[in-house]
Parts: sequence; C-alpha cells; structure tokens
Amino acid sequence: MARLAMLIDTSQCVACRGCQVACKQWNDRQGWLYSRTRNRGSYENPPDLSPHTWTRIKFTEYEGPDGFRWLFLKEGCMHCGDPACVAVCPTGALKQHPRGLVTYERELCNGCGYCAQFCPFHIPRLEVVNPLTGEAKSSKCTFCQDRVTNGLLPACVKTCPARALDFGDRDEMIAKGQARVEALKARGYTQANLYGVDQVGGLGRLYVLIAPPEAYGLPAKPEYPALVSVWQKVVQPLGGAAIGATILGILGAFFLARRNIRMEEVK
Repeated sequence: MARLAMLIDTSQCVACRGCQVACKQWNDRQGWLYSRTRNRGSYENPPDLSPHTWTRIKFTEYEGPDGFRWLFLKEGCMHCGDPACVAVCPTGALKQHPRGLVTYERELCNGCGYCAQFCPFHIPRLEVVNPLTGEAKSSKCTFCQDRVTNGLLPACVKTCPARALDFGDRDEMIAKGQARVEALKARGYTQANLYGVDQVGGLGRLYVLIAPPEAYGLPAKPEYPALVSVWQKVVQPLGGAAIGATILGILGAFFLARRNIRMEEVK
C-alpha cells in the first residue's frame, strides 16, 4: 500500500492556529492545564506540546538574506518511515500502519517512556494518570488514525483556511512540495527547501521551508538512535534469561530515571 503523508507549506501558514483547535476538538483534548493564558515573551500559545496538545504552531523570528520574517512551524509527530518509537515500544502500543502513519493504542501503553527517550524529534509526551502509583501514558499526534483509516482527511488538514496543509499519497505530496519549492525560489525565496524526503526513512510530515531547517528548530540530519539496535538485538532477546533480566532491570531503572527527567522537562 502507498504511504500517506502530510505536506505543510510554511510559506502559506498564517499562524491562525485553526489546526490546533481542530485537533483538540476532534481528539477531545483539553486546553492548557497548568495556568491561565498569559504572555510568556512569545506569541506561541500554548508554550509547548503536551499530553493534551498534539500539534501547535511554533513562532521563530528569523533574520536571513531576504530580510526579517516570521517563521511558522506546525509541530507534531513526524510519522517516520523508520520509527524508533515503534522499535522500542515493549507493549505494541505504537505500531506502523501499512500506509505509513504511526498509530497509538493508549490502552496498551505502560508508560515506560522509551518512545519519548528515543524519538529523534522529542515529540511524545507523558501524562501521569495515577499520582499514587506513578502510572503514566504516552501521548502524540496519530494523524487522526480513526479518520484516515476511513478515507477522511486529518482534522487539521480539513480545517486549514490558508490551505497550507495537504494530505495524500506520499509520492504525490513530495512532487507537490518540490514544485512549490521551485516556485518559491523563482519568487526570490533563495533558501526554500523541502524537508522530510529522506530523513529517518522518509518522514510522513513533509515541510516546504523558506529558510534552513535549523532556523525552525528542526535537526538538519536527525539520526536513528544507535541504542535502538542494541535494545532490539541484545537486550530484548535476553529477556528470558537471568542475565537478560538483570540487564533489563538496570536499563529499565536508567530509562525510568530518564523518563522522570524528561517529564520534568515537558511540564
């Protein structure tokens, strides 16, 4: 089956944040939980992704060869072609659909936090659902898997008034993105580029950018974590043996500690 992908044209985005609202409405996500809305020195609202904010518009002030401009980036799960989160998930809560999207089944998640640790883009967020036991659940954009698998567009794409978002066959989205880049270069956007074609097995979230990826806070060359291979090929096969249990316990304690640190970072 052909892979699906979302094409995000940052040159068309007007930062209306209709995508954020549509995402929360369709997925029944709450508003910002920790404090009332206030100015934090940025136009961004909310200030970060969270268990209840699966996509948001990131604002960046950029001074480039073409002069000053605002850069807007729609953050969320990249739906990597080679997803590290799927590889390390011990319960199968995260899976790669035949059409490319990385799906999530909350009831299978044990809150280990490995997905948050290994994601090259640091996207998944953890939510403590039981303060007494520390039980947690992971959370991220699923490309509206319930809509997409029934032939509908993701809610954010459906609602975008600026038509900055498109969704469909990945090869078609790449072709559209490349054509858009050429059109932008012809208009004087000398740094225009298409991000996501080859990174991490090819991303399911493709960006038409008008500045280098680093200007948006995107890694130019995101890498598949080397520890994922160790986890798959060494640690997991040893799980049934005593030595495997020991190693699993040590690594489990390490990653649990890292998970707690990561949770502090994303609060």
